[in-house]
Amino acid sequence: MIRAANPPTVLLTGFEPFDGDDTNPSQAVVRALDGWMLAGHRIVGRELPVVFGQSLQALRRAIRQTRPALVVCLGQAGGRAGLSLERIAINVDDARIPDNAGAQPVDTPVVGGGPAAYFTGLPVKAMRMALDAAGIPASVSQTAGTFVCNHVFYGLMHALRRRKGVRGGFIHVPWSEEQAARHPGEPGMPVATMAEGVRIALEAALAHPVDLPVPGGAEH
Repeated sequence: MIRAANPPTVLLTGFEPFDGDDTNPSQAVVRALDGWMLAGHRIVGRELPVVFGQSLQALRRAIRQTRPALVVCLGQAGGRAGLSLERIAINVDDARIPDNAGAQPVDTPVVGGGPAAYFTGLPVKAMRMALDAAGIPASVSQTAGTFVCNHVFYGLMHALRRRKGVRGGFIHVPWSEEQAARHPGEPGMPVATMAEGVRIALEAALAHPVDLPVPGGAEH
């Protein structure tokens, strides 16, 4: 009897809560999508600590364990109105607030001697078009910040540079509606909508190994 091969894996990561909050929508989205089958791929969810260094150790361990075809890391960007499809990771840690272990690096490279920046391996414009078609707010973002999200994004792209055929990138999700209610005037999004948006974005990433040549820049 010949057994069917295991389906290829999409590794999807989110973060634990941080900065005194008790929830993190990136964590909730990963939990909602863990185990889903998508375009012949199985989504495997993992949670990362909001800690410089430890987050990359956990990510590299997850990559070794799951041997993914695609890696997408999620993070929280409170104050943004929709999904942010990150284009660029920069080689700097410059923390406005301490991480969950109390570390607050300033102007420190993510990887000593690494390049100044990496571009995403995701087709962010095709993903944005798919989200637009579904009516889910999304944009191509030119900055992932300089906190643990950018740390993980840069570390991911550095780790994948020698893994032929494995693509990866980063998506920021906004505050949940419950979180936004604690920040009057700030936008939020239902976690279910975020999960649907990430599912659509992953599907577009799998369908488009090369991005679409459509505008996605910004004036500022």
